[in-house]
Amino acid sequence: MSTKEEILSKYRKNIHQQFDMPDLTDIRGITYPDPLAQFISMTQSVGGKVVELEAGKDINELIKELYPDAKEIASNLPEITIATRNPDTIGSAQALNGTDVGIIRGMFGVAENACVWIPQQMVEKAVCFISENLVILLKKSEIVNNMHEAYKRIEFNDYGYGTFISGPSKTADIAQVLVMGAQAARSATVVLV
Repeated sequence: MSTKEEILSKYRKNIHQQFDMPDLTDIRGITYPDPLAQFISMTQSVGGKVVELEAGKDINELIKELYPDAKEIASNLPEITIATRNPDTIGSAQALNGTDVGIIRGMFGVAENACVWIPQQMVEKAVCFISENLVILLKKSEIVNNMHEAYKRIEFNDYGYGTFISGPSKTADIAQVLVMGAQAARSATVVLV
């Protein structure tokens, strides 16, 4: 018996009372009169930014306006023509180090907490975390109210990986000083298309 099995066996021997799983079919999460407005408000409250792409404006021009000093831009999205790195064709995740702006597509957003579901859509998913600034393209019609609705919509593709991203990375666990970009992007901008 492996160490893992020994540990689990000890846990099982010490279960004195078992409880049935509760019925979760009638759980309804919070809903909002305007999920899009709530998503925008929550995104701003977690330190993110929301920009709506104006009709007829090119997404590449908008990104240049938002990040005029960006030299290294990573994306595999066909509409992003200003990308200097493609996470599908680089040799390794380390080649994305130094990326100023990573541009990815979100499948849907959650009004309750400003999370955006990002299934892995590129070979090197490091672009989601190593970029100094992250831009998430999201259809404004794809906002759900809460995580209950979100979990029902999650689908995995061939990569079998996905993550929720909400705003820029931040931590205040050292001397209670807020640090942006501690584990991932320093800024996160959701572009509503």
